[in-house]
Formats: sequence, structure tokens, C-alpha cells
Amino acid sequence: MRFSTTRVFPLALMFALAALTFYLERTVRDEATPSPLRRHDPDYLVANFTTTTYRNGAAESILSAAKMVHFPDDDTTELTSPRVVQSKPKEPRIVVSADRGLLSRSGEEIFLYDNVQLVREALADAPEARMTTSFLHVVRDRSLARTDREVKIVEDSRSLQGRGMEYNYESGQLLLHAEVRGELGPQKAR
Repeated sequence: MRFSTTRVFPLALMFALAALTFYLERTVRDEATPSPLRRHDPDYLVANFTTTTYRNGAAESILSAAKMVHFPDDDTTELTSPRVVQSKPKEPRIVVSADRGLLSRSGEEIFLYDNVQLVREALADAPEARMTTSFLHVVRDRSLARTDREVKIVEDSRSLQGRGMEYNYESGQLLLHAEVRGELGPQKAR
């Protein structure tokens, strides 16, 4: 029996189509059943935790939360009632709290949501300052807090409101981006 191109080609084509059908069926079946690595299930949960970052032997930043849940599929960490305390020598203590938050992979960035408050303790020459917003992005190693949402800052009898803000804890520089309004009342006697 001689094999000619006219006899082999249809067989080869049928074999190629069968292999392609098998491959496509396997691919669809694998996507239909989620792999444990693709599921968004937590791999650990920690209740009432606190982490402290030290610099030159002194506590510089303390992060605590009522609950922390880590998800391995996208390496996200969700926080319930997070609280960040930044304290540096010869600088006022900064306390940031919120209802919930997300922590970056490195732990240096914190995204805070709902009822966010940033409080700068009083200085010898300045009263306590309190900032409220619905979202705040904190970059701990750069001492930076920023938001693109509505923000209100109250210090003594003075207040500022605006949309979008950047605050550098180290320099004390505050930048409001848009729709800025303010009330400047007389300062209270010390």
C-alpha cells in the first residue's frame, strides 16, 4: 500500500483537530475549577496585633489593629480599626486612625478608609491639630500622608477645608489642592 499526499493529508488534519479539541477542553476545564492559589481566601488572621518600627534604638512607628487578615493570592493585608502612631525625637506625635485599611506588601504604605482621623499633638507654640477625611494614604518611611478626597483640618479656633491634601510630618508642610475654604478665629490664650 502506497501512502500518497491525498490520503495522508486528511488523516493529519483530523489528528491535528482532535489534538486541538483535547487541548481546548482541558484548558476550559482547568479554568472552570479554581485553583487554590487563585482563590481569595485568607491564609492567616491575627487579632489585636501591634508592630513597632525602630530607628536608632527608639520606637519610631507603631501600627496596631483590632484584626489583620492576609490574602496570599494578591498579597494584600486587610486591617480592621487600624491605628498608626508616628513618634520621632523632638517632634510632635502623630496618631492616625480609621475604621478599616489595607497594608502594602512591604508594610511601608497604609491605605485607610472611613472615618479617618489624623491628630498632631500640641506643641509648645501650637495647639493640637485634627484632620478628618474618608480616605488617607500614609507612607510611613517618608512621613507623608495624602488624600484626593474632601478633608477638614481644625486647629484651635481655626479650620481649613479642601479637596486633596498632602501633609509631610517631618517638615510640617501642608498642601491643599482644590476648593480650599478657611475660617480663622482668634487664637485661645495659653
